[in-house]
Amino acid sequence: MTVIDAHVHLWDLDVRPQPWTDPFPVLQRSYRVDELAAVLDAHGVDAAVVVQAGDTTGETRDLLALAAGTDRLAGVVGWVDLAGADVAGDLSALRAAPGGDKLVAVRHQLQVEPDPDYVARADVRAGLGAVAAAGLTYDLVISPFQLPVVIDVVAAVPTLRFVLDHAGKPPIAGPGAELDRWRADLARLAEAPNVAVKVSGLVTEADWASWTQPQLDPVITHVLDSFGPSRVMVGSDWPVCLLAADYGAVQATVAPALARLGADGRADVLGGTAARWYPGLTA
Repeated sequence: MTVIDAHVHLWDLDVRPQPWTDPFPVLQRSYRVDELAAVLDAHGVDAAVVVQAGDTTGETRDLLALAAGTDRLAGVVGWVDLAGADVAGDLSALRAAPGGDKLVAVRHQLQVEPDPDYVARADVRAGLGAVAAAGLTYDLVISPFQLPVVIDVVAAVPTLRFVLDHAGKPPIAGPGAELDRWRADLARLAEAPNVAVKVSGLVTEADWASWTQPQLDPVITHVLDSFGPSRVMVGSDWPVCLLAADYGAVQATVAPALARLGADGRADVLGGTAARWYPGLTA
């Protein structure tokens, strides 16, 4: 069984600053592929999918070039301007760049997008159509209040595979009513067959200093019950997870749920779903 971490980040602040890290001292340094490889080795993980942190094609080209030089990066989730005049051409240019064969998906920082209806706009939906035509997947990084519009969008583009990052950011640290709304919306989203979900980023949706496993277990169980193991993948969100937990602690959060699955289900969640959902994944 190949174990794939479906969600990590890398950045070299000497090459490309990441201003969003400024409030977080633990993230205010470079995280490079050699450090990631050591972390993966220490925890029995074969490869990872590296995901864009900034909405620029320059960063995407950097990540593709890194992926070209190592088999520890099985794929890249990059960025293009979905509202651009030639999304198909932009995707072709990325695929022609060094490491372009490892481009498996694209993503936009929807959770901080000033336009709350961005992903529902006609020009953006046309861009999503170009992603589908290119045979790529689209990662959704959102806040939970955006789940209803996402439900509409995935129905409007049924030929595109979507991956919901961080389980839609359930408000684990918020009021119970908010978590109930997330639970209902996630179940509705799971009705769409063209959506998979990542169990990732949960420790940073809880209280960073005092999260507990009993807080996470019902969330992870709801994700698995709603989507089934064949549409669930796990990711560490390293190094962002370091705000609340180290890599080993994040791995341990999914262990109780995995123990309740059969061998096939565990294989799906730990790598099989990612390998199917991201076309061309090389692990």
